[in-house]
Amino acid sequence: MMARRATSFPTSKRSPPPPPTAAGAPFLGILPALLAKGPLRVLCDAHAEMGSVFTVRLLHRKVTFLVGPDVSSHFYQGLESEISQDEVSQFTIPTFGPGVAFDVDFVTRREQFRFFGDAMKPAKLRSYARLMVREVKEYFARWGQSGTVDLKQELEHLVTLVASRCLFGEEVRAKMLVEVATHLRELNDGMRLVTILFPHLPIPAHHRRDKARARLGEIFSDIVSSRKASCSDGGQNVVDDMLQCLIDSSTQAPARARGPERANAKHLRAAVQEQERIMARHGDRVDYEVLQEMDTLHRCVKEVLRLHPPAMMLLRHARRSFAVRTSEGVEYEVPEGRTVASPLVIHNRLPQVYSDPETYEPDRFGPGRGEDRAGGALSYTAFGAGRHACVGEAFAYMQIKVIWSHLLRNFEMEMVSPFPETDWNVVMPGPKGKLMLRYNRNTRGMSTAA
Repeated sequence: MMARRATSFPTSKRSPPPPPTAAGAPFLGILPALLAKGPLRVLCDAHAEMGSVFTVRLLHRKVTFLVGPDVSSHFYQGLESEISQDEVSQFTIPTFGPGVAFDVDFVTRREQFRFFGDAMKPAKLRSYARLMVREVKEYFARWGQSGTVDLKQELEHLVTLVASRCLFGEEVRAKMLVEVATHLRELNDGMRLVTILFPHLPIPAHHRRDKARARLGEIFSDIVSSRKASCSDGGQNVVDDMLQCLIDSSTQAPARARGPERANAKHLRAAVQEQERIMARHGDRVDYEVLQEMDTLHRCVKEVLRLHPPAMMLLRHARRSFAVRTSEGVEYEVPEGRTVASPLVIHNRLPQVYSDPETYEPDRFGPGRGEDRAGGALSYTAFGAGRHACVGEAFAYMQIKVIWSHLLRNFEMEMVSPFPETDWNVVMPGPKGKLMLRYNRNTRGMSTAA
């Protein structure tokens, strides 16, 4: 299904009108509606009423939303001098701490991001894959022959274990996992929608965030110092995790669980059959190359992320005014100084791009359909796009595929609780409540060693 094209371009001498603005209370803007209906309903209503370009007012800030690939080119492809992350990302500084990310100038930040990029290259991902497989196998070996678990809690714990082994180092994995995991949850919980407007508001979530960040800084500073001291004493560094990669670079310069739902039985069967075919070719081996062959599982994960993106929206700051033209040919000017948003939760569900967009349908990405390309390169933005695409996308897919490959090979599963609603009141949304899963170790002859 082809979406009509539109453009974003610098404003001319005769400027178009500004985008329409949603009705709101004096000074408060849409705050009463947010409290009454929640952010997702408010944005969907505004989009339905005003179209692909609209502005909302929230207290002292105006935010212009650009919905869909037709009007998003400048948002994702514009130069840093024209549309920037800096001004709208200051709320992350209390989370990440001073001297990193958006607390430094653009050149320094670009160099820091290059370090992360180096740690996510295929050669490193190959080594991470081995660590992931080992961690996942050890974790699920602790499950019994059958039982019922809260899959949300289980996967949160497992993802922390995997991240600790691959990214944070064996020191964290072996000695401080519980403490680090607790502090990471507190950091995440401290990034709420209110944080964007008031990052230092004295609320309990922010107090916990600040204490967690300070303690994590102490933990990792001690690890870095210990590793550097070991090398300077003549010891040979054989550590191969992301933390070491960042140390080397600096010295040189819930997954969701949609599969087991009854409504998705067809896709679950297809994913299991793919694992059987791969095992017939490779036996028990699961590594970086084998993971690349899991196309069906990849599409299943990609569809989950379309419906449940890692962030509700992405933000930019317009350093220069620019104009957008909708698919209907209407032009608007977004003024200099305006906060600009791309609401991923709406962007990835547009009916002009995706057929039956509210339905979980992984095959929409398969051969002969390719709906994620229907409206061009910006049709699918679960991990961002353009100049600021997420450097950790490949790592995230690989981690999720390792986990689900093992589950599909070794267990028969059934959801025994309703699929939970999404909590859209935090910067990185997640499912509300428990996600109960009944499992049995399979007896179909598939391997028990993924």
